[in-house]
Amino acid sequence: MYKELKKFKVTNQFLFTKDDSLEEVCNASEGSGVFLVYSVGDEKELIMVGSTGTVQNDGTLKIKNGGLKDKIVEGHQFAKTGRKYSWPAQMKIEDISIIEVVWYETFNDKTKIIPTFVEGQVLQNFFDENERLPKWNVAF
Repeated sequence: MYKELKKFKVTNQFLFTKDDSLEEVCNASEGSGVFLVYSVGDEKELIMVGSTGTVQNDGTLKIKNGGLKDKIVEGHQFAKTGRKYSWPAQMKIEDISIIEVVWYETFNDKTKIIPTFVEGQVLQNFFDENERLPKWNVAF
């Protein structure tokens, strides 16, 4: 686990296989924060980092309906379609049996840390260790 994530109290995780319904297994909250996606096999590999929620200049949070849950399930990746469709297809292409999604609320009533800041920290640490981004992150 990345040290930046240890301070967040509202967090959970779920496992997903290409035969599951992402809508059904996703237990993410409707809050704002970051999510990390791991390929689970012989070794656990971080393959993606994402976030949702934008802090405005007056300190308020702008969040799309559904928060983390909606971003994980409906967010576009690999195609112009939601992850509920693109993740199983990509898992089949890459022969990934199980992914684990770990999510953290970084901005709520008790904690006020900008989601994209935390996403950037985790990605920077990954980059420092691997000299590249996780394979499902196209750019940052």
